[in-house]
Amino acid sequence: MKKGYGMLSLPWLVLLPLVAQAQAPVASQPEIQRPPGTAQAVGAVHTVRQIPEACTRIEGRFTGQADAPYDMQLVRTDARCQPRAALLDAAQVTPGEGGWRLNDRIRIPAAACPGQQAVVEVWRRPVEQPLTRDGQGQVRVYLGEARQQAEAGRLASLPAFAVNMTVEGKPCR
Repeated sequence: MKKGYGMLSLPWLVLLPLVAQAQAPVASQPEIQRPPGTAQAVGAVHTVRQIPEACTRIEGRFTGQADAPYDMQLVRTDARCQPRAALLDAAQVTPGEGGWRLNDRIRIPAAACPGQQAVVEVWRRPVEQPLTRDGQGQVRVYLGEARQQAEAGRLASLPAFAVNMTVEGKPCR
């Protein structure tokens, strides 16, 4: 046995779980922790969650159909609302890449089918926007400067959200 061989293998054994953890998929724990929601009856439209930054409310309802047991709609909250975040198609989201984080996981049990639940996942991609302050310590946006930045294509990117829905459990008949 070479001198120091046993000593070199010990740190690798200690580091191996850390390397495996670093290569593991994105953590399945959402940023917002919440208990399962109230059981919902078939046909009852309910608000799953609101995303005020995107001027959107997620509405859902159990349909009672075996092929599509839950229906989810993204509804604009107000026609005058100006979104401060983009709402993207969930197929465009790659968890853990591009800064996407699991923000919320909402579980809605079916009242008519105890073993079935809808699971709505909200993904969030934050954007760090540097805020420059003027001499008075205020953040100010001037319309002329904003127009020049827009024309030059130098607008800051917006934070984004994406919503994904699945149904877990056995279908009821």
